Amino acid sequence: MNALEATGLNTYYGKSHILHDVGITVAEGKITTLLGRNGAGKSTTLRSLVGLTPPRTGKVMIFGKDMTRSAPYRVARHGVGFVPEGRKIFPHLTVEDNLRVPLERPGPWNIARVYQTFPRLEERKMNKGRQLSGGEQEMLSIARALLLNPKLLILDEPSQGLAPLIVKEVFRIVEQTKADGMSVLLVEQNVHASLLISDYAFVIDHGVMAWSGTASDLMADQERIQSLAGASAEEWSFDDDTTEAEERAFNAPASAVA
Repeated sequence: MNALEATGLNTYYGKSHILHDVGITVAEGKITTLLGRNGAGKSTTLRSLVGLTPPRTGKVMIFGKDMTRSAPYRVARHGVGFVPEGRKIFPHLTVEDNLRVPLERPGPWNIARVYQTFPRLEERKMNKGRQLSGGEQEMLSIARALLLNPKLLILDEPSQGLAPLIVKEVFRIVEQTKADGMSVLLVEQNVHASLLISDYAFVIDHGVMAWSGTASDLMADQERIQSLAGASAEEWSFDDDTTEAEERAFNAPASAVA
């Protein structure tokens, strides 16, 4: 069974037709990445899948159940965790209180494990959300979704605006969720980093799904990456060397890096 299978999605904002017969599949226990230029329809695809912007036509199956146009809370109850673009944490609540917002669901993820996985959050647990750096806010947003113990985790641009040091940590955590048996759908503009950890890839262009296949096949086709994803094929360096600029970015207020 696939974790998610969407077919024929046509989504509109008012009279503007954004998605055109879009289809996407997430294999159970695998990481799938969705790539594309700014404005290509990536975030709209995710919003269509989780019920925030329901498609006018098409079908969304999640773990074999038809969830087309279901309310977001019903999608979440069916085992989907969503990390939105822009983090959307509660700025006036402490880290600890942000983590207590999700309803407890049975599974391996609890606040103790969050602090073990994100030691930086434990250090800052009494800080308000607005006092965190961009990287810390992203970690908090991911942690909050994991506390739902989802079977499918959907992330929208988790590396956006973050220094390479923090991107490395975010992608390490995404890989860990796969090791725990979770299925992952990742929307990214950091093409190289996302393909390195993904099993499958889709490329969307002007609201049309333009390519699908294995991540390794797309990684090998640098011309397609540049023409369809509109992103640099340059490799991000994920070594253990941390520059002073990256250290400053990690400790900077969110407004400085996000």
